[in-house]
This record gives sequence, structure tokens and C-alpha cells, in this order.
Amino acid sequence: MKCPFCGHFESKVLDSRMNKEMDTIRRRRECLKCLKRFTTAERIEEGLPMVVKKDGRREVFDRSKILIGLKKACEKRPISITAIEKIVSRIEYNLLEKGEREVKGTEIGEMVMEELRKLDEVAYVRFASVYRQFRDINEFMDELKDILMKKGEAMADENRHGKE
Repeated sequence: MKCPFCGHFESKVLDSRMNKEMDTIRRRRECLKCLKRFTTAERIEEGLPMVVKKDGRREVFDRSKILIGLKKACEKRPISITAIEKIVSRIEYNLLEKGEREVKGTEIGEMVMEELRKLDEVAYVRFASVYRQFRDINEFMDELKDILMKKGEAMADENRHGKE
């Protein structure tokens, strides 16, 4: 591990622990040359599937692409980076759990949209408008109507359960 302070390649591990999501190991290290301390995060990437794109190309799964898309969708919204990173971790975990060697990019996109739908409607619509590539305003309006209908159903359910 290269020291970020002096560039030396040898360090010793002082402490290791898993994060709460159990997907990253954080290690506290000390450089053997300058004796400064730094923290690293290690993520297990084995087992992640290849992503099959719409045109048939295959790419290695890259969580940073999901993170970038989510950050753009959540821009200027009251959503913390921690919440965004948790979404990415859940999606990555779900893909690992499936244990498949390949997954369609569209499936990942749908997972992202489902997470955003639960988190923030505006961020969801932003992401969906880019991801689904609406051909015209009518397709966009249909998506908005669907959101409003589901929101109305959820409010009606709350009212029914609140009166019981």
C-alpha cells in the first residue's frame, strides 16, 4: 500500500474493521518510513457480474457509474451523499446475492429507479427522463401521472389504516 504522504510502499495495519453494510473493510495503517497514519477502504469485487449493455457489449460492473448517475439525479435535492452511497451498496449487494455472471444494464437501471422512487420523486423523474429516453412530452406526462396515481393510492391506504 503506497503511503499518501511520502509514497513509500510499505505500511503496517494497526486496525481492521468491516463497515455497517458489511461490504467494505476499513484499515488504519502506519507508514514504515514516515510513520504517518492513514486509512484505506477495501472492497471485494469478485463475483460481481458483467453488465450487458443495450447494444450487446459487455462491461465490468462499475459502481462509480451508478454513483455518478444518482448524484446527477439528486443534485440540488435534500439528499445526503450517505443516502446515495447506501443505494449503490444495496444494488451492488443485490447483484452479488443473485450470483449471476451477467446482468442486463436495463435491470440495473430499473433497480436504481426503484430506489429513487422510494427516496425522492423529483430525483426519480430526473433519472427516469434520462434513463428511459422519453420520445416526447406525452411519455413524460404518462410517467408523472403514474407517480401521482401511486402517491394517491398510498395516501388513501394511510387514511384507511389511520381510521381503523
